[in-house]
Amino acid sequence: MQIPRFDARDSIEEMSHALDEAGCVVVEGAQSEEHAELVKSELADAMSATFYSDEDNPEDFYPAKTRRVSALMARAPSSHQLALDPAVTRFCEDHLGPNCERFHLHVSAALEVGPGAREQILHREEDPFRFFPLPKPYLVIAAMWAMTDFKKENGATLVVPGSHKWSSDRKATPEEVQVAEMPKGSVLVWMGGTLHAAGANTSDEWRYGIILSYSLGWLRQEENMYLDLPFRLAQEQPKDIRDLVGYPMHGSLGFFDKKIAEAQS
Repeated sequence: MQIPRFDARDSIEEMSHALDEAGCVVVEGAQSEEHAELVKSELADAMSATFYSDEDNPEDFYPAKTRRVSALMARAPSSHQLALDPAVTRFCEDHLGPNCERFHLHVSAALEVGPGAREQILHREEDPFRFFPLPKPYLVIAAMWAMTDFKKENGATLVVPGSHKWSSDRKATPEEVQVAEMPKGSVLVWMGGTLHAAGANTSDEWRYGIILSYSLGWLRQEENMYLDLPFRLAQEQPKDIRDLVGYPMHGSLGFFDKKIAEAQS
């Protein structure tokens, strides 16, 4: 099975159907190169100051020679456009919506994979939720935005189409692992049950991507959004960003005392 590919002008309904079938899609032309540069400029100081190591332990989940920055909703206002992308929002409504009253942002991070970075271990975004057997109900959707060209040589994301429907005893063969090459401005979207990993960077280029993932509104988020975007900062953001981060209640879940929240800001 190959990675389905679309242009941003194509039918979102067709994209959503392909995402359900293959567990991943690439959408080209999803943002302009100018907008990608704007997001990167807003993150430049944080990215240059982040931890970086040349020392790699093959047993570690995160490979060395990679820079990572989170809290994008607070750090980069222009990233809000990516987080609220209409196509990705539709995917979440179609595939997460049946299992929750509302979905929320699960992870926001910028990743620069440097020259010499090794291939990451294949994994699923839904791995932390072990109380569901494979294949799990749809819990998470992830989107990797290409802020530079993604090529096999510079560590483009690896995905295993169809693996979101596999049982736990099904293992990926090398031939089933696909390289999600895509030009700058594209986005790779995959279901939380789809096996994927960062590829090895054998080039002399840095590969820059932004991952924004979404989960059911009643699940614990991987990123602690209420520390990365605390109440005071959240009040300064547009309502749709406050909602996406998870400030509204989900049924009876998530109540808080506004006076105490304001006093702690």
